[in-house]
Amino acid sequence: MLNSTITIKIKQRLNKLDSQDYDNIECWQVVEAFNKAQVEWARRQLHGINIVKEGDEQSTRRIDDLQVLLNTQNLPIADEEYYYSGPVPENYLQWKRVDTFAKKDCCDKRRMVVYLAEEANLNNLLRDEGKKPSFEWAETFATLKDNRVNVYTNGDFEIESAQLTYYRQPAKIQVQGCVDPYTGVQTLTEVQCEFKDDIIELIIDEAASILGGDIESGNQFSRGTETAERNN
Repeated sequence: MLNSTITIKIKQRLNKLDSQDYDNIECWQVVEAFNKAQVEWARRQLHGINIVKEGDEQSTRRIDDLQVLLNTQNLPIADEEYYYSGPVPENYLQWKRVDTFAKKDCCDKRRMVVYLAEEANLNNLLRDEGKKPSFEWAETFATLKDNRVNVYTNGDFEIESAQLTYYRQPAKIQVQGCVDPYTGVQTLTEVQCEFKDDIIELIIDEAASILGGDIESGNQFSRGTETAERNN
C-alpha cells in the first residue's frame, strides 16, 4: 500500500475527509503515529496480549503475520573466559533463538542446542550437572544482559561461530518531502510499509486511534482501538 493511500485513510478515519476537518495535521504527525502503531501492534502480537491472546507462532496467522520481522544475523562473539559474548543488532526487538557451532580438541565441531536462561539463575545453572554447558550432550544456555548475548561454555569447549535469529523492529515508513521536527531535516526518499495490506489496515486504525487521542477526539480514539483489535 502506498504511503499516500495510508495518509488518506488515516485522515478519513479521523473525521470527514471531504470537509477537511483536522486537515491541519501535518505529514510528519501521520508518519510518527503510523510508525508508533507498527511497534505497538508488533509487540502486542509477539506477547500474546491481542484479543485472541495468541503470541508469536501460536497459530498459522501469527506465523504468517510476523514472519516478515524474523531476521538471522551472524553474531560477532568474543571469548570472555567461561562464556562468549556478542552485541544484539540495533534493530533488535525480541529473542527467537541462537545457533552456535562449538569445538573441542578431542572432537570435531558440532552444533549446540542453546536455551535462553534467566540471568538470575546463572550460578545455579553453571553448577547443576543436568543443566550446565556440555559439549558431550551438545547443550548449553545463553542469557541477555546489557544488550549482549552471552553464550556459556563453563570452560568446557570453544564457540566457533554463532547466529542470532530474532524479531527486528518494523521498518519505519518515510514520506518524501516531510520535515522531521526533531531534526529539522527533510525526508528525501519514500519508504513504504513492509507489512501486507490487511495488516496495514489494522495499523491504520491504530494510528488513527493514536492521533485521535492526541487531538482529544474520544470517538476516533475508541473507534480506532476497537477496530484494530476486533479484526486482529
